[in-house]
Amino acid sequence: MRFLVLLLVLLAPAALAQQVVLPAPGPESARIVIYSSLDTPQALPLIAAWQGTNPDTTVVYEDLLASEIAARVEAETRAGQATADLVFLSAMDLAVKLANDGYAQPVDVPDAALWPDWANWRDTAFALTAEPAVFVYYRPAFPEGAPLTRADLIRWLRATPEATIGTYDIARSAVGFLLHARDRAHFFDIGELTQAMGRAGVRLFPTSQDVIDRVARGELAFGYNVLGAYAEDQAARLPDLGVVRPRDFTVLLSRVALVPQAAANPAGGTDFLAFLMSAEGQRLLADRLRLSVVSPAFTGPASMAALVASDGGWLRPVPVGPGLLAYLDQASRAAILADWTRALAEGP
Repeated sequence: MRFLVLLLVLLAPAALAQQVVLPAPGPESARIVIYSSLDTPQALPLIAAWQGTNPDTTVVYEDLLASEIAARVEAETRAGQATADLVFLSAMDLAVKLANDGYAQPVDVPDAALWPDWANWRDTAFALTAEPAVFVYYRPAFPEGAPLTRADLIRWLRATPEATIGTYDIARSAVGFLLHARDRAHFFDIGELTQAMGRAGVRLFPTSQDVIDRVARGELAFGYNVLGAYAEDQAARLPDLGVVRPRDFTVLLSRVALVPQAAANPAGGTDFLAFLMSAEGQRLLADRLRLSVVSPAFTGPASMAALVASDGGWLRPVPVGPGLLAYLDQASRAAILADWTRALAEGP
């Protein structure tokens, strides 16, 4: 039964929201619902490990875009309905907004005392990973090496009439919007880069995986601002897919977890969160999913300490906190989107 359910989900169109139901290995006495932007195949090892010590609990896993998750939690809560028991978001700003607006509840988890201040907001929203935003490229298109900085990328786009490039559609992707907003803060010539992408006929996508897939098969030569966890994992298996951590600056994002205020089973959601923050959960995130993790107790090559040690001064981490709410101000968002749209249109 479980194999059949998973097969149907994994064959569903990638652009559609996906739900997978993982029945309790033993007699069911509880059920938890998770809304997450972590792709279903990556989430399965986490769910299986957690169910190993919770064999009476069925897990309903909803694989959604980050913006869809936030909208559903808000709508269901306002309607007086139960919502997810755990939310695991790749869009930090949306996670903090949920917590700040009262849609999440403080929780007591054993490892919270170990968590760094930047990764724990009011015991309500916890950063679990530390992931670089990277460039990806089709190796055969760059025999002499791919651009290492944004200035390099502008030069390549200008000098290459046949250049093809893809990136997030920041109007559709919360993660893409946050990355672009951070670029604006760190890169003075962001308008020039956006115009250069517009001249190249940039293709816009809602997810990192959409960009990575097209670069890996040579449909695009270059992908800008994609999540490194997906890219680096696939580059280890796909010889034509190259990855660059930008050498001018590399934005470091986190996936943030919280237990919604309107959770039907908050104890189950809290227990799953505690597992994700535990030594085993952090090890699985690091070893099986190739995500760098936050816990100071984890000292492997995918630890936050190792990431910082390998940094050449390029990392620009984004702390969990109310500063992220500035990116969700409607007037600021509208202005950023207008600048983006105008720059892309000025390119051709």
